[in-house]
Amino acid sequence: VTLEESGGGSVQPGGSLKLACVVSGNIFSVDTMGWYRQAPGQQRELVASLTDRGESNYADDVRGRFTVSRDYSENTLYLQMNDLKPEDTANYYCNANLTERIDYYYQFGIHWGQGTPVTVSS
Repeated sequence: VTLEESGGGSVQPGGSLKLACVVSGNIFSVDTMGWYRQAPGQQRELVASLTDRGESNYADDVRGRFTVSRDYSENTLYLQMNDLKPEDTANYYCNANLTERIDYYYQFGIHWGQGTPVTVSS
């Protein structure tokens, strides 16, 4: 199983970016997916998550500016980030709770991508 993020980059304050995370592999089912971020010297924190039932959850400081969405058929998670602020600067990581099929059995696990950097500065 691999999670591949894309869409990071550098923008000015007030700008927008859209991140994408594609999950691939021998996947049986994907439950909750989420975006986390980690700034230098800080702990990794939840930004937004979305369950397989469509229930979303946001960190307080991004609610109203960020929108998480998901293409269930393509196992892809998105994060639309608007009105970006310097404090949003961090590496953004995709996370997926999923069950993969391995030969004749199924294994549940929590998987992470390698991260994509987001820099917001003037």
